[in-house]
Amino acid sequence: MNLEEYFARTGYKGSLEKQDLETLTDIFQHHIRAVPFENLSIHCGEKITLELEDVYNKIVRRKRGGWCMENNQLLGWVLKSLGYDASFLGAYVFNPHQNAYATIMTHLLVKVVLEGKAYIVDAGFGVSYQMWQPMELVSGKDQPQAPGVFRFTEKNAIWYFEKLRRKQYIPSQSFSNSDLLEKKECRKIYMFSLEPRTVEDFQFQCTYLQTSPDSLFTKKSICALQTTDGFRALIGWTLTETTYNYKENMDLVEFVTLEDEEVEKTLQEKFNITLDRKLVPINIKGPYTI
Repeated sequence: MNLEEYFARTGYKGSLEKQDLETLTDIFQHHIRAVPFENLSIHCGEKITLELEDVYNKIVRRKRGGWCMENNQLLGWVLKSLGYDASFLGAYVFNPHQNAYATIMTHLLVKVVLEGKAYIVDAGFGVSYQMWQPMELVSGKDQPQAPGVFRFTEKNAIWYFEKLRRKQYIPSQSFSNSDLLEKKECRKIYMFSLEPRTVEDFQFQCTYLQTSPDSLFTKKSICALQTTDGFRALIGWTLTETTYNYKENMDLVEFVTLEDEEVEKTLQEKFNITLDRKLVPINIKGPYTI
């Protein structure tokens, strides 16, 4: 495991000595545009483990992606290795279907302290809820980014993360009511406390999420990657390509339904992913939205 190999994977060629917000943002953006958010291992007979060396080999050497416990663990290791004051936190994800936050802490994220200010750096949420810049941990402040306006609010030492999106233009009307479309303009994403966490705190969740029939990740095969002007996602057989701010205060959302034989080629061409085993796509309709 070495940093040079990781940065070759993400394409980052900037400073390794500076520890400032600009450098942190640059490292972060290279990660989210090179490393997909994906759970494909579950749907091609592979086990997801949280051993750092396994995560490193999967993402860096095999050029795969991962979910939050993989992406953010790897990014946290990189930042700590560079001398950043980085630590892990745990979050409870909002379920719009149930209109409630999960009761299990399933989301791992990174907190970085720079020059006395705390930032949340989260490279592991994917789709339209993926932040593009580190977010200052302050309550009630709108923080506009290319994906939309993000905001933290704090109440009784619990922090809440939400996003306000733009209007959406969907050329294909057959998808205008797709369950993959976010219907609400303001969307709760997750809640968390500032209690430091370790990767060991997520071992049960890692097993549960890839085995339970109640888990979103067993019901849908997901691969999402941020681009320079939006993101693309393959969920089951549906490829979505979103362009942020396509027109003033409007995002362009384009859908295509793939045939079985197109899935593997699309993963290679759109996400730079080549799988070792045969993928069995799945998309059981439910509360997952982009």
